[in-house]
Amino acid sequence: MKSNRIISLRVIGGFLDGLNLDFDTGLTCIIGARGTGKSTILELIRFCLDQLPKKELSAAARKRVDSLIAGNLNGGRVELEIENADGVRYYISRAAGEEPMVLDKKRNPVPVKLQGFFRAEIFSQNEVEGIADQKRFQLDLIDSFASADLSILDWHIDNIREDIVSTARDAEPLRQQILALDEKIKQVPNLRERLKAFAMEGGDSAEEVNKAHAAKALRDRETRAVRASDEVLKQFHAEVSELIGRLSQELTGKFSKELLAGANGPLIQQIVDNLRATSQNVDKHLTLTVQTLNACVAAQEGLSRKLVEQQQSQEVEFRSLIEKHTHFQKQSAERAGLDRQLNEFLESERRKKEKEQELIKIERQQAELQKKLSEERDSRFTIRKDIADRLNRDLSPTIRVTLVQDGDTTYYRELLEEHLKPMNMRHVNVAQRLVQSTPPCQLATIVRSGDLKILMEQGDLNPDQAGKVMQAFNHPVRLAELESVDLRDQPTIELQDGSGYKDSSALSTGQKCTTILPILLLESANPLLIDQPEDNLDNRFIFKTVVSKIEQARESRQLVFITHNPNIPVLGDAGQVVVMESDGDHGGVTSAGDVDHCRDHIVTLLEGGDEAFRQRGNRYKISRK
Repeated sequence: MKSNRIISLRVIGGFLDGLNLDFDTGLTCIIGARGTGKSTILELIRFCLDQLPKKELSAAARKRVDSLIAGNLNGGRVELEIENADGVRYYISRAAGEEPMVLDKKRNPVPVKLQGFFRAEIFSQNEVEGIADQKRFQLDLIDSFASADLSILDWHIDNIREDIVSTARDAEPLRQQILALDEKIKQVPNLRERLKAFAMEGGDSAEEVNKAHAAKALRDRETRAVRASDEVLKQFHAEVSELIGRLSQELTGKFSKELLAGANGPLIQQIVDNLRATSQNVDKHLTLTVQTLNACVAAQEGLSRKLVEQQQSQEVEFRSLIEKHTHFQKQSAERAGLDRQLNEFLESERRKKEKEQELIKIERQQAELQKKLSEERDSRFTIRKDIADRLNRDLSPTIRVTLVQDGDTTYYRELLEEHLKPMNMRHVNVAQRLVQSTPPCQLATIVRSGDLKILMEQGDLNPDQAGKVMQAFNHPVRLAELESVDLRDQPTIELQDGSGYKDSSALSTGQKCTTILPILLLESANPLLIDQPEDNLDNRFIFKTVVSKIEQARESRQLVFITHNPNIPVLGDAGQVVVMESDGDHGGVTSAGDVDHCRDHIVTLLEGGDEAFRQRGNRYKISRK
């Protein structure tokens, strides 16, 4: 199996200034007295790889690491030499307060981001125990076995969720406009009935007047159509005109004279020239577009004047006709007013159809997004389920891993509480009931249906509570938030306890580490770094389980352990033992090599010295007689 590995670590500045540390391809153990900088090495690697604990998941751990980095690096820089799974080497350099920089083997910058490029599994002291307590940390542990694929899926899912809510917001103004237009359209049948009453009867003269009124109404619709098209043209003309010069204006001032005069000035000047030429070219095309629009506007104005002149001539003929038939004259003005009003409402019908088509397009887009969201979540769960199955094959029957799709409803509950809190009710209690009884998509369907009875039965709510839930979520954007809420897969990691299994969160501290550590030591493409993996473990477990797992794992992945337990470097046959020392102001390496090379340091630091080692041996021999 191809794997990533860390080649070396170099520190410039701070407590470990001058440190230059090489790592074994298999097992490296870092030992030393307390305060010599062992844990700092691990945290500097984490810092360089930009894998600091997520603030939202472990605020205390993040704060601790941030403080340790600031205090120990002291404005300096750390550099990591790495090799990816394809055998290509890079340097990662990071200074305090800056982003990591990836360099190739010639130390030229490489335009890549670390996420998905190189990853190591890094666990500070007591973090292994923390995984057993937190479902989210357990999910991160499962994800670490396919981090690249799952990171991409998570990114897709987050974007789709944002798009679902965004399209719902886009649709809401359209719905409001359709409702307003619909109120006008409702009056059309009444207007038509009133116009029927004005239809003239009484031979050829009545028919002539009716035709004249119909022509007058048609002229009004012509005027409305031309006016509407002119408004569209005017708006488009304004939008294009506003773009002229905008790119150049927004780029102005981005590059100071100081930048142009610097070491990279010639290249900066090329960038400026390229941007200037591009903005000028864009403005040229926009100007041509505006000129085309101006020509269209001028032509429209001429054609509109001709239309008005023609309509005015037709209006003169209409008035002459009405004046000739004086018995129709009284009703004519009112009839013409009703025709104009009807035309206005018919225009509303046209606009409503346009808005409905826009809304249908958005709703189709939402449906496609919902389908895509479901597919991406299913794909993510399939990958995680395969990982869980692999863990069970490797660790059964001692450890069991199960996974429930969308089982973590934390964000669903928080969304319910957020929108129910202003409703003057016991919102936490109601939210909990809904989380336990009604999946978010089902709740959205019930709210859309307006069926209070189903909501009351489903969520075990009283009429007042159900009504307020309906009121709180009966809005397209909130329904979209419900349907796209982040439901995480929920893992359960258990340890065999007699004939059954016990959840890792309910175990003793030692049992928690006993459960999680074997998972961490499984085959992976990523290096594994742990600060004191032996914490809370008895030596028998370390000898029988941890050491054997280390022997298996080091063949396929790199291991770096900070340890105070001699069994790990000695029985694990560490290829590199790093011995740290400190004078109180600075820490550094006093010795480095294989177990035989560092034997005296191992005995002194981990066994308590030669005399302590001999006395324990003598006592063990006596007790066995």
